[in-house]
Amino acid sequence: MITSYQKRCQSRVDAALDELFQAPRDELERLYQAMRYSVMNGGKRVRPLLVYAACEALQGDIERADGAACAVELIHAYSLVHDDLPAMDDDDLRRGQPTTHKAFDEATAILAGDGLQSLAFEVLADRRRNPQDPEVRLQMLSALGGAVGPAGMVGGQAIDLGSVGQKLDREALETMHRHKTGALIEASVLLGALASGKADDLSLKALLQYARAIGLAFQVQDDILDVESDTATLGKTQGKDEAHDKPTYPALLGLDAAKDYALELRDQALHVLRAFGNSAEPLRELARYIVERRS
Repeated sequence: MITSYQKRCQSRVDAALDELFQAPRDELERLYQAMRYSVMNGGKRVRPLLVYAACEALQGDIERADGAACAVELIHAYSLVHDDLPAMDDDDLRRGQPTTHKAFDEATAILAGDGLQSLAFEVLADRRRNPQDPEVRLQMLSALGGAVGPAGMVGGQAIDLGSVGQKLDREALETMHRHKTGALIEASVLLGALASGKADDLSLKALLQYARAIGLAFQVQDDILDVESDTATLGKTQGKDEAHDKPTYPALLGLDAAKDYALELRDQALHVLRAFGNSAEPLRELARYIVERRS
């Protein structure tokens, strides 16, 4: 089921994203090429899928979620471009292809990432692409800004860089990953719920509990795959966490215990969704997919 749903949502968000990379001037063509390369070179589109699935869980029209789906993928792509830079993770491979700074150059990659980040907020603010009431658009902008800024994803990356060679305890490791990875996943679910136009406090609370569980499960599974998978399957350099002496769940808990924890988080997410009907089935399938994926 998730494969057909994923293909349908990928096609939808890719069509919407493709419209965003038309250079308005010839002098900007290389920058827009780098932005397009960073976004349209593959990817599972997990975060847009979560936007659409959360919208559908509340029986909303997914056409109203296109802007939010684009925004979270633009943010995700920007974060990958910057994470791969020599000053950060210094990686040469992403999605099986050269990273943006290798395909272009470091300066262009930095600017492409900057452009993708600002474009995400432009899309959310644009009523044509995000046809919500003004107060809902403002709420969405605030939620995304909080998730990706120093109190969210950027802060998580700062903690990550400062943790190289350190031995973090479980609480500190969870704090880092809830910021670095979980915050944008939580924002994806929240934006999808808001896009439905049918979110109330009770449903938002439940969906955020779901998002917190799968956000952490996503990172736990990433850590597991960095140990168990290979570069060709992952599309990025396998084993780089250990090579860089980064704290991970397998290193802290052991590989088997890390796998058990991922399943526990999946089950937490599924438990929360018991209050929802069949319309939340895509969210359930995504929770399973996140801990079963091999890349």
